[in-house]
Amino acid sequence: MKKQGILNRELAGIFAKLGHTDQIVIADCGLPIPDGVTCIDLAYKLGEPSFLTILNTVLDDLKVEQAYLAEEIKDGNPLVNEAVQENLPQIAYITHEQFKQQTKIAKVIIRTGETTPYANVILQSGVIF
Repeated sequence: MKKQGILNRELAGIFAKLGHTDQIVIADCGLPIPDGVTCIDLAYKLGEPSFLTILNTVLDDLKVEQAYLAEEIKDGNPLVNEAVQENLPQIAYITHEQFKQQTKIAKVIIRTGETTPYANVILQSGVIF
């Protein structure tokens, strides 16, 4: 049995298969999930688990080289925007509509119970060497 890192067996398996530039999404409970994209639903009640809890846990286990946020987060959710900026190396802002289109190529969408607006991020896998 694993002692640390992601314990969720589906997420651990997906993370083990990620290659350079593959993308995953951490989403609030309202983001639409495109047909054909795997969704790991961690939400168990409104607000839980929080977006930032899951983001921080994922960042402990995954090498990220690029992140994408919706431009609208700057005004719509400045606290989450600031927290994400503190934890991620490179952030690109795209419109929320572009964001939703880009989720179609994600390897997985991790759905949280987050209920604040635009609490979604696309993480692009880096390399560890």
